[in-house]
Amino acid sequence: MKLIVSFLGLFFCAMLAQAQIDQPKEISTTEKFGDYTVHYNVFHSADIPEKVAEAYKLVRGRDRALVNISLTKTENGSTSLGLPAVVSGASKNLMQQKQALKFIEVNEGDATYYLAPFVFNNEELLHFDIQVSAGENTKPMTFTFNRTLYTE
Repeated sequence: MKLIVSFLGLFFCAMLAQAQIDQPKEISTTEKFGDYTVHYNVFHSADIPEKVAEAYKLVRGRDRALVNISLTKTENGSTSLGLPAVVSGASKNLMQQKQALKFIEVNEGDATYYLAPFVFNNEELLHFDIQVSAGENTKPMTFTFNRTLYTE
């Protein structure tokens, strides 16, 4: 009987641990560097309207996505819209195959943001290394993040 109780206790502990592992984690989309905040996300190219994709020469497809980066600054309690920046980066898969990200600048009135198209495989986990500078002569703000991508 003791063996059954011990087994059941161990079984429930294992199930509880598994339930905690399976909980979805909050996906981070910002990095703070003093007064600056870098906002980032990754999305499928199909989410971009056809005319916008044509205007920026972006290829849409099931296996194509974009990294979106914008930089804001908070001064005196007020936060700017996307600021001009120098943005670079790369992605790397689990096989350590590296893909340089070529960012294009998008200006929409008072806001500036940066898009980098890339190709991926279904269920691929990618590690992104990003560098953002507020200007030519400023120290880059460097951060990393991971995303698993799926062809829809």
